Amino acid sequence: MKIPQTEVLGDEKALQVLKIAKSRGWQIHYVPEKHQVLIENKTSWLAKLYLPWTKVWQPEGGFCIGDDVHYCLTLVRAGQAVVGYFHQGILLDHKVFRGYLVRQKQGKSQFKYLKTKGKSRAGSRIRLEETQLFFKEINERLQVYANQYPLNFWGLGCAKTMWPLLFDGEVKPPFSSKSLELIELPYPFVKASFEELQQLEHRLTQFHLLLSPLGKPLFQLHHSADTEEESW
Repeated sequence: MKIPQTEVLGDEKALQVLKIAKSRGWQIHYVPEKHQVLIENKTSWLAKLYLPWTKVWQPEGGFCIGDDVHYCLTLVRAGQAVVGYFHQGILLDHKVFRGYLVRQKQGKSQFKYLKTKGKSRAGSRIRLEETQLFFKEINERLQVYANQYPLNFWGLGCAKTMWPLLFDGEVKPPFSSKSLELIELPYPFVKASFEELQQLEHRLTQFHLLLSPLGKPLFQLHHSADTEEESW
């Protein structure tokens, strides 16, 4: 599990990226809604450096380890979701949710069929009720975390088609779709499982570098004796 088309970096190489950008006079911007550093020249972007969630960007340029970083991750698929609370990059609490949301023959979730004649059938009504309960329980758990911990980030992996169900239900999450603390997770996942949540525990403490076609030949990073882990 990694951000597509990125290279995983250690602290030393991440510092090299910033050093190269500063030495050439390129613009360096911190993008808080992605916890990402954007490097641009006068015409286009060259690099995007995704920061570990355990590190804090400093206004003068650079990063340091956060003293007390709390965040929550929510992964949602139709029929299964997992949420987890992390402190300093360590998963301390989690819960998996399952619901009868998927039409077995078609393999698609019931809420995508709201305008079809099938919604009047008993099975369809049950699936719609299960869908509402599914997102209610997720948001109730998120509210528990919000009330107990000083959350710095809310990470969300959820298809945009399901956002209305998450944000407009009977129980709402402790953040809005426009909250500055909300970060859409760029990591691909398949099942919204506990195993994938555990994988994120590791990935969110790493730097991920994405280079544009123009930026690739411009960043020549010196390799240290330590090798970077590229995949699971």
